[in-house]
Amino acid sequence: MSQQEFQSDHLEDLPLSETTFLILLSLGNTPKHGYAIMQEVQSLSNRRVVLSTGTLYGAIKRMLRDGWIRRVERVDEEENGRGRKYYALTKHGRRVLDAEMNRLRTLVEVAGWKLAPGAQSGED
Repeated sequence: MSQQEFQSDHLEDLPLSETTFLILLSLGNTPKHGYAIMQEVQSLSNRRVVLSTGTLYGAIKRMLRDGWIRRVERVDEEENGRGRKYYALTKHGRRVLDAEMNRLRTLVEVAGWKLAPGAQSGED
């Protein structure tokens, strides 16, 4: 599958909101529970994005429904006698994240070309 075919398979999912992008990115390498996702999103955004629990769990509910993430059963950690709910990126979620990263990369490249010294400005 070419990169163009790959991206076109997920055009209906793009663009992602910054919050959705950061949540998916935080799950890119390892399953996490909600609080860990909130902490990582805050870190990845240099504290610009601070998720409320309502925002996070609303996004999680939507991503579970869309098949971008899945619940992972973990019994190794407990808090106050209750197991934590962990979430992991699915293959579909990884493809959506990759498509968004490619979209953003392309935007940055175009901006670089447009603003490079000697580029045509379009102004006369």
